[in-house]
Amino acid sequence: MTAYRWWIVHLLLFTSTSARSDFFTSIGQMTDLLFMEKDLVMSLKDYIRAEEDKLQQIRRWADKLEALSAAATEDPEGFLGQPVNAFKLIKRLNTEWTELESLVLMDMSDVFVSNLTIQRQNFPSDDDQTGAAKALMRLQDTYQLDTDTISTGQLAGLFSVTPAHLTLTVDDCYDLGKVAYSEADYYHTELWMAQALKQLDQGETSSTVDAVAILDYLSYSVYQQGGLRRALDFTKQLLELDPTHQRANGNLKYFEYQLSKQKKVEGREDEEQQKQRKESQGRHDDYLPERNKYEKLCRSEGIRMTPRRQSRLFCRYYDNGRHPRFVIGPVKQEDEWDRPHIVRYHDVVSEKEMEKVKELAKPRLRRATVSNPITGVLETAQYRISKSAWLAAFEHPVVDTINQRIEDITGLDISTAEDLQVANYGIGGQYEPHFDFGRMSDVQAGGATVFTDIGASVKPKKGTAVFWYNLHRSGEGDYLTRHAACPVLLGNKWVSNKWIHERGQEFRRRCGLLESD
Repeated sequence: MTAYRWWIVHLLLFTSTSARSDFFTSIGQMTDLLFMEKDLVMSLKDYIRAEEDKLQQIRRWADKLEALSAAATEDPEGFLGQPVNAFKLIKRLNTEWTELESLVLMDMSDVFVSNLTIQRQNFPSDDDQTGAAKALMRLQDTYQLDTDTISTGQLAGLFSVTPAHLTLTVDDCYDLGKVAYSEADYYHTELWMAQALKQLDQGETSSTVDAVAILDYLSYSVYQQGGLRRALDFTKQLLELDPTHQRANGNLKYFEYQLSKQKKVEGREDEEQQKQRKESQGRHDDYLPERNKYEKLCRSEGIRMTPRRQSRLFCRYYDNGRHPRFVIGPVKQEDEWDRPHIVRYHDVVSEKEMEKVKELAKPRLRRATVSNPITGVLETAQYRISKSAWLAAFEHPVVDTINQRIEDITGLDISTAEDLQVANYGIGGQYEPHFDFGRMSDVQAGGATVFTDIGASVKPKKGTAVFWYNLHRSGEGDYLTRHAACPVLLGNKWVSNKWIHERGQEFRRRCGLLESD
């Protein structure tokens, strides 16, 4: 199979600081959900007004008859001695009460229920809600946030008084804990159930969750992590609130038995064995061996750039060897890293172009996929959380213009390049460490933020393009370009990627030209 060289250009189209976010559904599409919900609220208000109008009619009719009946029953015979009163009584009972019955039975909710039924097909699913919960936990781990910081809405410290819509209720915390429990993630189950219990103890109320239910989850999740003593304590607290709780009574005996056995084992362990046993508790290791390094870089920790190397990074005006398009108006080029050479081009996409690309991509956004290394089949993966769309040059002049601009800046022939990929990251959106090089196959993509092998971090900046070579001159992959897109903590990140395939002598020439600058 022919070996192709892959280059990547990342166009950071848009980055906002909005607190709105997303998991399986991109923020680009979540805006539609916000407006849909706004329409539903307006429809609900219309329904309420219709019900209030109906009740007002009924109330006026009842008030009128109440006064009439009070007067009539004081002297029934005298009242009915008036032929008009007798006629109107018969008329009311024969006709008007029937009309009132029809009014009372009139269903004012038809319009609202119909609107709700139509819109329900666009509602997020249980999987979306689970995904959003897991995304919050991913942010919690990556950025080392405690549950109270998230629950009180202080993620960015933007508000002296946190708006209520940014806080999590007892029910919210409880639901997050349940999601973790359903995934056998007892570490996060404990954290969020403890937060729910804390908020109950602080006086917050809930109509659906009580301390007994929370303590039941807490005791089991702590036990699953090896915390027998604490599991026993939580079980005792539960039984103080509900002495007849069947499962807790059974757990009490079991935990006491297991604890007595553990004490005997601990008596025979040396200090090193006890240390290893304690370290095995808590957050479990996963499939990513460089997890700690990756998360540190996401927190801007562990960046490896000495002052001497940093002094050799420059900003310059770049015309790509006096390219006709840039002789008068060169682009601004900035060195982001030296080895491998990573550069950023500033102001290469206009605001109008960015909005058009987002407009074109938004209706097509689908959960991003990766190629299964064994089967070659495209599939979703937990380590790649974003939505993406592909735009061809012929679809709009703006796409064609951006493609041409990429060719002019890089000096690479884009006739063998992939279409322009547009990705949107929301809550917890990420693409864990990966390589972009390979043989001719389905493309893997992601927004580069941190380079785990070299300790580099490239932050997104609106309207800029980031470029690097991911192969050596020999065609071998440059393993130093292993990179990852960190989870989006706050805001809405749009990224556009362009993969450029080059081969043979042309590859060596073009590579040399770019590296010489």
